[in-house]
Amino acid sequence: MILKYINKIRGNISIYTNKKATNILEGTYKSIYIGKSLNFENLREYVINDEVKDIDWKSSARTGKLLVKQYIAEKKHNIMLVMDTGLKMEADTDLHEQKKDIALYVAGTIGYLAIKNGDYVGMCYANDKVKYKPFKYNLYNLEEYLADYDKECFNNNLNINETLDYIFKNISNKKMIIFVITDIDGVSKVESKLLKKISQIHDILFVNINDNFLFGQDIFDVNQDEYIPNMISNDTKLNLLEKELKNKIIKENTKRFRKNNISMVSISSTKEINEKIIELLEEHRNASIN
Repeated sequence: MILKYINKIRGNISIYTNKKATNILEGTYKSIYIGKSLNFENLREYVINDEVKDIDWKSSARTGKLLVKQYIAEKKHNIMLVMDTGLKMEADTDLHEQKKDIALYVAGTIGYLAIKNGDYVGMCYANDKVKYKPFKYNLYNLEEYLADYDKECFNNNLNINETLDYIFKNISNKKMIIFVITDIDGVSKVESKLLKKISQIHDILFVNINDNFLFGQDIFDVNQDEYIPNMISNDTKLNLLEKELKNKIIKENTKRFRKNNISMVSISSTKEINEKIIELLEEHRNASIN
């Protein structure tokens, strides 16, 4: 099998890490397992420099000794890539790249890092029904998953809620780190109750792929399958209102997600992917520690 997607992703990571003269991207990926992604092993007596948050107060009161929870790192992790297949994913970002392409390379980069770390990678997305790609640990499976997603006919029949609900009901026996790759529409429509249920078991991180602005000449609306009249797309007041509304939606949902320790970044270009993934992983790691 020719690793069409993987080779591009590998090359992009190689260029990035050489430019930085460090493997910071891979190192940052490995660092996300502090916090929730550690398994509880046993209790031991408190020693200086232990984290106060690790103290088991009930056990300490029962035994008369100050006890802390001891954790061990999981040997393998299950990374679930949740992909948006809404029709708007075939539209462009504000930097004029197709959102679907960015989604592919975000998922591929995360999957590549996971497999290099010895972890398992699965994928889930909805079209006429929810499609689940089981957890595998080699690049050939990841290549196949990316190629299958690329060939999907995108529509608005199902959304992120159906996919996440399927995962919660059918794959909850596996502890996962779930990366949801969507757009502002998916971010705003995902249900808070569902997120709360899932985040009590799994870690969730969101990647929002920015929409193009409805401003300028020859703006095509993929939902309506027609061009927007220039008298609307060239209206500067409408453009300003659109920017304010989108910023408001992102801020409100960022705040909503943080209540459940869910981190999110926004991406407009494939050139931003490595930097944004680092930002997302570091924010998630810090949230887990705090």
